[in-house]
Amino acid sequence: MMSWAARFRLRQYAKASLWIIPLIGLVLGAVVAEWAARVDGPGWLPETWTYSATTASSVLSSVVGSMVALLGFVVTIGVLVVQQATGTLSPRYMRLWYRDRLQKAVLATFTGTFAYAFSLLRKIESNAVPDLGVTLSGVAVSVSLMLLLIYLNRFTHNLRPVAIADLVGRLGQKVLVRATERIHRTSAPDEAPLPVAGPTALIRSERGGVIQAFDAAGLIATAVRHDCVLVLTHQVGDFVPPGTTLVEAHGPARAPDPRRVTGLVALGTERTIEQDPAFALRILVDIAIRALSPAVNDPTTAVQVLNHIDTFLHVVGRARLRGRYVLADGEGRPRLVVQGRGWENYLQLGVTEIREYGATSLQVCRRLRALLEDLLGSLPAERLPAVRAELALLEDSVRREFTDPARRAGARTADRQGIGGGRPPRGEPSR
Repeated sequence: MMSWAARFRLRQYAKASLWIIPLIGLVLGAVVAEWAARVDGPGWLPETWTYSATTASSVLSSVVGSMVALLGFVVTIGVLVVQQATGTLSPRYMRLWYRDRLQKAVLATFTGTFAYAFSLLRKIESNAVPDLGVTLSGVAVSVSLMLLLIYLNRFTHNLRPVAIADLVGRLGQKVLVRATERIHRTSAPDEAPLPVAGPTALIRSERGGVIQAFDAAGLIATAVRHDCVLVLTHQVGDFVPPGTTLVEAHGPARAPDPRRVTGLVALGTERTIEQDPAFALRILVDIAIRALSPAVNDPTTAVQVLNHIDTFLHVVGRARLRGRYVLADGEGRPRLVVQGRGWENYLQLGVTEIREYGATSLQVCRRLRALLEDLLGSLPAERLPAVRAELALLEDSVRREFTDPARRAGARTADRQGIGGGRPPRGEPSR
């Protein structure tokens, strides 16, 4: 029987695959061609919509050739996307681009139309022409061209760094909200005791990889079956070498089967967003610091990405984050302990590298200050010490990099636009 982790990796492969959906389209095209040839007969179409054998063969042959050409065109666009993503955006974004449903729909339509026209060509005889099928091939070509135009329009607009930042940021926020709500629904009561004594079984990973996700329900069921508490010793997103302790089983009367337990934790070659919203923030930061590199030198793009990091951090700052989550079974008894990521971790991830790489940029320093001051003014009190610490680090960076008093005063001004939208420092009235 396939483990949960294997099924998870299979789903990830299917979502990222660029050939499975087009293959389904290819098969459906051939099936629809057989259906159209069988049902074709008098009365389906007006008499003016009939074709000679020569005309039908020419039309279908043109459709076959055009679909092959369009497939090559879409593949070329894909290569350009890969070059841009790895050169000016973030290679991590490619994992999301592979999953685009519109792109797969376009490829499936092209392959389906190709298979349909090619299969229908075999049905043409000198005294028998599938008029309905030839007409439907024209409809399929029209749909293919319309999808291609939508595809081009979408990627022309959505391949800008700010559009990608918006997409990644919204996806990360959605995963964060959904994950925190699900975890808190199954959290054990605060007064529920954890075992402090008893035997402990260490379950080690057989293979190395990044923790992409885990099956909380499966782990809780395993803990109930063995009357123990399972502790996941690493966060989602951590890389674990082979032989590392992956799960600790506290107080079991009989140690759980290590293979069964590790089969509930999916390891892969890289991080995913499914249970790791911090990975979305990682992608946003990557795009910003790439824009700040000397080879690109585009601080305006970094400022635009900071807008979406600002939004993301506001969502994180209001979420009920914990450094450790204790999940319970149906009777409220603690069964699974999961390592969490605190507010300080998210905040440092969102601003540290941008501050370091953009320390000499007036735009970046002003926008970072506006971001941190916005957080100070809107988040709960328990979040504010970390924000003040980041403001102090930003102040140290500005003092170190801007030795001229006038430029230093400019870099200390909070500005949501980077340059051109400054406002007085907090606590000073406007004039």
